[in-house]
Amino acid sequence: MSELYIRVAEDESEEPMEIPSEDDGTVLLSSVAAQFPGACGLRYRNPESQCMRGVRLVEGVLHAPENDWGSLVYVVNYPKDNKRKMEEIDAASAVKVKRGFQKTSDLIVLGLPWKTSEQDLKDYFSTFGEVIMVQVKRDAKNGNSKGFGFVRFTDYETQTKVIAQRHMIDGRWCDCKLPNSRMCPDEPMRSRKIFVGRCTEDMTPDDLRQYFMQYGEVTDVFIPKPFRAFAFVTFADDQVAQALCGEDLIIKGVSVHISNAEPKHNNSRLMMERARFGAVHQLFPNFPGGSASLAAMFDRSRAQLHSAYTVLDGTSDTGSPGLRLSLESVVEKMKILQTNIGIAARLLKF
Repeated sequence: MSELYIRVAEDESEEPMEIPSEDDGTVLLSSVAAQFPGACGLRYRNPESQCMRGVRLVEGVLHAPENDWGSLVYVVNYPKDNKRKMEEIDAASAVKVKRGFQKTSDLIVLGLPWKTSEQDLKDYFSTFGEVIMVQVKRDAKNGNSKGFGFVRFTDYETQTKVIAQRHMIDGRWCDCKLPNSRMCPDEPMRSRKIFVGRCTEDMTPDDLRQYFMQYGEVTDVFIPKPFRAFAFVTFADDQVAQALCGEDLIIKGVSVHISNAEPKHNNSRLMMERARFGAVHQLFPNFPGGSASLAAMFDRSRAQLHSAYTVLDGTSDTGSPGLRLSLESVVEKMKILQTNIGIAARLLKF
């Protein structure tokens, strides 16, 4: 009797795999689990009703529907907890693949002793991994060291490890990092901090630290108090943080969204703008349109002030005895108007 195979897939849209059946036409769940780890059963789409149906499972043995497996494609069932775990593994793998394409870069070594040579530098950093290039920057005229140099490694993981710590070279502490010159002047500095959204109250800093340690070294975890449904995680390597941005990850059974936590220096401009226009709205609540409205108000106020002066000195035909009788009140209003114009002018120049 020729061996019978049934077609099994993780999803209806995926290419199926053939699983062998037993002599009595049944299929062992262990045969399915050998190809699909964690499988707990099979289901299929009924050709007539188009509904999904489960395959009968008795003591680890799967029985064909109506005693005939036919040419249907059977979809694997997973326990809910196992499926969630697999989704977490898949998400982690996706990020690791994303990081796998990262290439090593020239690292700048700051604080080198004057006596350190390129061979000394190579000997030291070779203890971390294979070194592609080392260079000590020297003065073009006298050949003396400028106190810094460059190093490049073959392996990205080695680069990450070197950046994450300080180095004692020839009796002096040195720092090794990515040079700022690698970034375009218009490109913001990349942050090592990520924003973790949709957090739940049962998530602790230790939970987040333990989870994110699978991607790289975690230097800090911050959850605001009182609880506000988000947290910040800081890595030793900014490329790890950037690789995670945009991902949806499963932590303690909850889907959280990762985005970039903007560096403080990028927020300073925004804070200044908010402070500036906050002051404008406090002083001039009737002009909510920002600097454009403020400029228009400034021009109108200046024209009104000029008209008031011409009325008071009698050079305008619009002057009247009534206006001259209320001279004191007009002067008081002019003072207030002039003060506001001065404030508006300073804010416009801010």
